[in-house]
Amino acid sequence: MPRKLTAHEKAYKDLEFLNSPEARGIRILAEYLEPQQRFQKEGVKDTIVFFGSARIRPPKQAQQGLKALRLEVKSAKRVSGKLKRELASAEARVGLSRYYEEARELARLLTVWAKKVHNGHRYVVSSGGGPGIMEAANRGAFDAGGKSVGLNISLPFEQYPNRYITETLNFEFHYFFMRKFWFVYLAKAVVIFPGGFGTLDELMEVLTLLQTQKVEKKIPIVIYGSEYWNEVINFEAMAARGVISYEDLDLLRFVDTPEEAFVYLKTELE
Repeated sequence: MPRKLTAHEKAYKDLEFLNSPEARGIRILAEYLEPQQRFQKEGVKDTIVFFGSARIRPPKQAQQGLKALRLEVKSAKRVSGKLKRELASAEARVGLSRYYEEARELARLLTVWAKKVHNGHRYVVSSGGGPGIMEAANRGAFDAGGKSVGLNISLPFEQYPNRYITETLNFEFHYFFMRKFWFVYLAKAVVIFPGGFGTLDELMEVLTLLQTQKVEKKIPIVIYGSEYWNEVINFEAMAARGVISYEDLDLLRFVDTPEEAFVYLKTELE
């Protein structure tokens, strides 16, 4: 008698295959289709994206960190160069901590406005879903009783979902480029708070897409914190040297208060 064969598990149930290099295209497609389904279900079509450092903490938390470090320095027999640098960074973070509260307030103002004008279905606050400025943005929307999006990504450090994201809009991405796609695809405005490499990467990505007209819709870009950004990037010098056009500077709007940012964005979006 012929031997009875056992059917192999269906390919789409084979986790070993789905996590293999050969199935990378399927995983990429999943990071497009699954978020699309959830956004449609939640009625999210337009977002206001907040970018900024994961390392900026609320003022009280930043002060506590500085206090602990000062005690460590005081009790140390010898203050190393590394400890001195950590102390200087902690002092700087206390100065930057005001941006946490300002991001929170701006997100709150925008959410209150969106709920009144658009019944909470348009202009939903969106962030990278982690700590720092991302948490502040989600928290501001939470304060106003609105939805907010968290587009998290798996990283070896810093990145974990903050507790203020709307549960059904809390995403976890593996691929940076798919995460960026969802940032830009739904964005109707972008707010850039002080940040590091990741924030710079996100800012330059959006500016390049707009400059090259790969994104044809108008996306107002708010650069929040002129003192910080003018020290970090000299956009005027880039224009003066001809590597960008002076017209490219019109893509940016520098602001320094939540109220100023809110009035500008409200006017642009209306």
